[in-house]
Amino acid sequence: MARSPGHQPLPFDLQSLAVFVAVCEHGSMASAARHLGVSQPAVSQAIGEIEAKAGVMLFDRGVRPLAVTAAGAVLRQSALTLTSEARQTANRLREVHAGRVGLIRVGVVDSLMRATLPALSRFLSERTSHAIVYSGLTESHASALFSRQLDIIVGVSDFEDVNGLDRFPLAREPYLLLLPESQKVPKTPQDMLLLSRACPFVRFSLRSRTGQEIERYLRRIKLDFPPGLEFDAPYGVFAACRQGAMAITTPLCLFECALDLAGLRCVPLPGPKMGRHLTIVAREREFGSLPRDLSSVLGATLRTEVIPVLNQALDRIEPVINMASRAGGEGT
Repeated sequence: MARSPGHQPLPFDLQSLAVFVAVCEHGSMASAARHLGVSQPAVSQAIGEIEAKAGVMLFDRGVRPLAVTAAGAVLRQSALTLTSEARQTANRLREVHAGRVGLIRVGVVDSLMRATLPALSRFLSERTSHAIVYSGLTESHASALFSRQLDIIVGVSDFEDVNGLDRFPLAREPYLLLLPESQKVPKTPQDMLLLSRACPFVRFSLRSRTGQEIERYLRRIKLDFPPGLEFDAPYGVFAACRQGAMAITTPLCLFECALDLAGLRCVPLPGPKMGRHLTIVAREREFGSLPRDLSSVLGATLRTEVIPVLNQALDRIEPVINMASRAGGEGT
């Protein structure tokens, strides 16, 4: 029974190709042997085995220095590429083993950019040779992660129904009500509905995971605000509140907008409480310890640099953020 093309024995290995390239570069088997630190018979044997398995002559042995044949010229072009890629792959494997990678693409949800970007930039500069950071919506980043256009996302979902992912929880933060300081604080969800007549409710768009969570919450407490302004990013929501609207938002969304709360007040939701979970998600076991280490770094940044600022600005709301008990722990 004939073997399929995929099961045909290979006519050479990478080490033999490296020997072949050395002979091409140095013009003789003796010079190549000295360069490689091996015996001349070993070089001759390696070349002979390639020629025997491939069924072609690679060198014209009747001239000095050795000249490649037409078949040898074809192999030389491929051999240079294959041996170079093999060395680069070996370097990448050593980098991964050491916790460093060559190229990594990270997506960060818009509302976490200001809180995480300084620490993220330092971390990536130390642990990667080439890193690309994208801002945007968690949903868009998820599609890119699943299609291998992104490698890690820092966002608002752990995609628990998707297999093959490592998940590293960062924190949980509450949703809050943001409204003009001149408006009376609503005590019940129905008070919010009455307030919306003078203070329109502005939304995060349903393209965002935050917007989806808020809409589910409003349905649960049976609040049906009329359509109005919707924004993908925290800046738009915050700007609308400055113009007299109210919105449901989070501490980190406010942090993204520089926490300039002059003329505004931020209070707990008047109805049932809700919060969003911040998680680092990466493809399972693809980047060694890097995603776990990143979660430790960003968790420490939130704990020491971000939460104290939020606690001071929102001193009537405690706790502002609960750090995940497993932040920096094993992927799940």
